[in-house]
Amino acid sequence: MKLNIEHNTHYTYAQQVQRSTQYLRLTPQNSQHQRIISWQLTLPEDAVCTTDAFGNVLHVLTLDHPHQAITIQANGVVEIEDGVEDQVMGHLSPLVFLRHSPLTQPDSAIQAFALRYYQPQAVLEGLENLMGELLLKMPYTPGSTSVTDSAAQAFATGTGVCQDHTHVFLACCRSLNIPARYVSGYLYSEDSTHVATHAWAEAWVDERWHSFDVTNNTRLPNQHLKLAVGIDYLDACPVRGMRLGGGCENMQTMAEVQMMPTGQ
Repeated sequence: MKLNIEHNTHYTYAQQVQRSTQYLRLTPQNSQHQRIISWQLTLPEDAVCTTDAFGNVLHVLTLDHPHQAITIQANGVVEIEDGVEDQVMGHLSPLVFLRHSPLTQPDSAIQAFALRYYQPQAVLEGLENLMGELLLKMPYTPGSTSVTDSAAQAFATGTGVCQDHTHVFLACCRSLNIPARYVSGYLYSEDSTHVATHAWAEAWVDERWHSFDVTNNTRLPNQHLKLAVGIDYLDACPVRGMRLGGGCENMQTMAEVQMMPTGQ
């Protein structure tokens, strides 16, 4: 499957921003699962390109002059290999992904939920059952949570979006001593109302990474394009920044993922 991706993010501010820095994890990498045919970032100024601690491609965009708007564009074409999961290890041990963070710290309710579905002799089967039950317990409900809500808060609310589903799943895995990491990226869907930016989890079982997309209740990443991985959302989100001044902020984002016709 060949996918064409268009992702635009536009910030406007009530007042002038004196200076700002944006951390952009908007560049996918080649792997067994995905082949980058073309990819381009269009930014207001040149950015410094580096690699972060998790092996993600990171662009650091610094605007050290007054401004009242920022537009960030990413677009490209990527070929997805069906039935093949990404096994890129980076330089970190999977044990790093046992660490809890404020967004993924399990409380007693999450720990009890995880234990209910844990199967020591069939770990993958148990996690798959946990994934399905988690979606039933937390139906996909846009607008019911915010990006600052923790796994425990979202689990108590009983609703959420892909970020919340992923955080709770990570909290469950880590409470069971199973390394698990947050994945950000894009999702192709024939449903035009579906949000194209997406988040899912990968769990380390039997010496390899396995995908778990709670929101879609699937372990098959055949329509998924990976951008970045991390301990939680803050490590892997496509755009994250800080600024001095500006007052109130308005962010508009549009992401579109289209399947290209065979032969193109």
